This record gives sequence, C-alpha cells and structure tokens, in this order.
Amino acid sequence: MMNKDKIKLEPVVNDNDKEILVEIKDVSKHFKVAGGVLKAVNNINLNIKKGETLGLVGESGCGKSTLSKVIMGIYPPTSGKIIYHGKKEMVVSKNNLFEYAKMAQIIFQDPYSSLDPRMTVGSIIEEGMIIHKMYDKKKRKERVFELLELVGLNAEHANRYPHEFSGGQRQRIGIARALAIEPEFIICDEPISALDVSIQAQIINLLYDLQKKLNLTYLFIAHDLNIVKYISDRIAVMYLGHIVELSTSDELYKNPLHPYTKALLSAVPVPDPKREAQKKRQMLEGDVTSPIDPKPGCPFAARCPYATDICTKDFPKPEIKAGHMVSCHHVEKINNLN
Repeated sequence: MMNKDKIKLEPVVNDNDKEILVEIKDVSKHFKVAGGVLKAVNNINLNIKKGETLGLVGESGCGKSTLSKVIMGIYPPTSGKIIYHGKKEMVVSKNNLFEYAKMAQIIFQDPYSSLDPRMTVGSIIEEGMIIHKMYDKKKRKERVFELLELVGLNAEHANRYPHEFSGGQRQRIGIARALAIEPEFIICDEPISALDVSIQAQIINLLYDLQKKLNLTYLFIAHDLNIVKYISDRIAVMYLGHIVELSTSDELYKNPLHPYTKALLSAVPVPDPKREAQKKRQMLEGDVTSPIDPKPGCPFAARCPYATDICTKDFPKPEIKAGHMVSCHHVEKINNLN
C-alpha cells in the first residue's frame, strides 16, 4: 500500500538508448515590452526521452513556465521548433495543435484557477473526450468514473463542483483531466507548489504510480530541488532563459559543475540540525541581469564569483562530458578549486 506521507525513493534507472519523444530544437521565445524585447527563452536545445521524467529547475522568472507553454503550443516560438516523435513525427505548429493536444497535455500550477467553477468535475474531465470525439456518451461516463478512481477520488465526486474540494483534490481532478484523452507526454508545471506540504508527497506518489502504470513521459517543473531529485531521471538547470547544466539526477547532485547549480544545491536544507549547521552555503551577490535586451556574454556573469572578462563578452559554449552538459567558461578551473 502506498505510503501517503513520504515520497517514494525507488531508484530511477537511466537509459541512454530510449527513444526521443520530444525534441526542443534551438527554441527561443521573446516578447515585445515597454523598453525593448524581453527574451524569456533563448536557444534552448533539449531532448525528452520516452518514458522518462526530465526535471526542469531554476529561480522564478527564469523562463520555465514560458518554455512549457511553447512546448505545449500555447505560445508559438519566436524561433526554433518543437518536434514530436509520437505516432508520427511532427513539427508542432498552429496547423496541427489539435492533433498534438491528443498526445501531449499539461497539469497547471494552480489547482484553483485552472478548473472552471461553473462546470461539474465530471464535465471538466469529459470535455476533452467530447472535443476529440472519443467514445459514446455511456463510455465517456464510465471513463470519467475510471479516471476519478485512478487518481484517488470516487465516482460520487463527478457531480460536484471544484469549490467543494481541497487543493490536493483539485489537483487530482486536474491530473484526471490531463489523462482523459490518453496522452503519452505530460508537462507538470509546478504541480505541487500551491499545495500544503502534507499533500505534496501524495501528489508526487500519484504521478510516479501513473507514470509506471500508463508508460507516461513527464517534463516536471519545480522549485523544490529535493522533490525533483527523487522523481527525475535527468535534470536541466535553467537561468535567465538558458539551460546552463543538464545531467542525470544522481550525477547532478553528486557532482554539480556550474556555479549557479552549486549555489542552488547549497541552499537546499538538510533534515539534520548538525549537518545543516556545518553546511557551507554559496551566497550569490550582485544583481540579476535584466532579460530585456540583455548584454552579451554569460547571463550569470553578474552574480558569479569566478567571472572574468571573457564571461562578460562571450556566451559560453556547452561542454558535454559523459552525458553531463555544462555551459561555463571556467568549469574546469572552478571544479579543481572545489
């Protein structure tokens, strides 16, 4: 029986031979704003493999949610493309969003504002099946009941309205809605950040079980680095619209290479007062560079204690060693010092 109080700690198996399901190729997303152009996402290259969970972490405002909306087709990319290798290879565009939506869905961050308060739970879950002309009316009703049971609710909840549920229950409804049209790929856009800590582990365990049962692929976006560690096969670290480091979960936590990743991990609290007191934190100083018409060079240079002239002039090219990607001019020097 699932332990509802703790996150499952089963080891994640990394498989480099897995099929690539989603390819994010040179994707940028810019917005015209007062004062210039806000460059929210810049030249992102990522592959999401079938059956894996790719974690995406970074500070608020770094572009994680913008990237998720570009991948879903909610925002068209300013440049680059999203290639989906599902039932057939497709470049995601406004011309095939309906077909793409059948294969890719999103679980939103806020379980309160993402559910229509005027619709019953059953109608919310059934809506996607009606739009995609799936099943007859009787089968759709049965499917709604099945999905409610699958996410830990029951058939009686189908006739109730969202305001009658707690935050955790609403997020379960959001998960059931995402599963209704049987997608292969689900973006989890900070699905637990709006929930009580006591409920977060339950939702993480539910997502973990659903992935194994339905062979789902996740892009899991979050702030909590401990949670990302346990649910992810690989983790990408994002800073001001750029991916600065990418590796397997175990490798990233044991051997972080980018100074920003090191600072993030040093801020993660340890549930042991003695170890926490002895822990060396890497404090970041300086101002965050504006994403509006940013200066050339490394986006982290203004806050990096190792920055030199080259960091303010040239953007660092990604280095890949044994599957571990890092974008930093001084990666070898920094890690020899540490």
